[in-house]
Amino acid sequence: NPDGGYLVPSETEAEIGRILAKVSPMRQIADVRQVSSAVYKKPFAVTGAAAGWVGETAVRPETAGNTLAELQFPAMELYAMPAATQALLDDAAVNLDQWIAQEVETVFAEQESEAFVIGNGVNKPKGFMDYAKVDNASWAWGSTGYIATGVAGGFAASNPSDKLVDLIYALKAGYRQNGTFVMNRKTQSAIRKLKDSTGHYLWAPPSVAGAQATLMSFPVVEAEDMPDIAADAAAVAFGDFRRGYL
Repeated sequence: NPDGGYLVPSETEAEIGRILAKVSPMRQIADVRQVSSAVYKKPFAVTGAAAGWVGETAVRPETAGNTLAELQFPAMELYAMPAATQALLDDAAVNLDQWIAQEVETVFAEQESEAFVIGNGVNKPKGFMDYAKVDNASWAWGSTGYIATGVAGGFAASNPSDKLVDLIYALKAGYRQNGTFVMNRKTQSAIRKLKDSTGHYLWAPPSVAGAQATLMSFPVVEAEDMPDIAADAAAVAFGDFRRGYL
């Protein structure tokens, strides 16, 4: 200090690091609409018009018409209001205004990701995992079907991947062609070890940089808000999310 060392400022990194956030890909794989009102309404045909075969000269009675349902999507508001004085922004050694903006963007993504998967619909979106789950054999409009593995908290010791095949083909063809598996990293770790009868892994890594891994030829995306494999836990989701979730 007598030599003036106290006048030399300490070296400060100009960028603030951050622990990695849990961000799910739901916005990328689901359907997205831009709206200008508080509620978005969408009519949906639950059943189509009835039809029947008749002879050339037979009477053609009136047939049943379409049955419609209305889906409503109330727009929820997501906000953040951190405070910072102008003096702090001007005097800070780092670019605080840019950092705060990036932090808000990150926490928005975290909040969205959680709500799109497990949100309860109270002042937030209703996640696809929050809808009523019923055995797929008893599926009805407005619920989500599930396929049980038959083993609490795991897969069967013999032919464990057969249940994944059942899950895929539980969907009608129109919802299966663009299907996507959604699970968290722990579930991926367990399923990635599954092999076929020839010893080959069912999981296929991306063939090129930036591509997605596939499971039984369907893409796999990682959503950390999905539950772990456990008793009565729906740890794996499969479907055409662009048609199934808005």
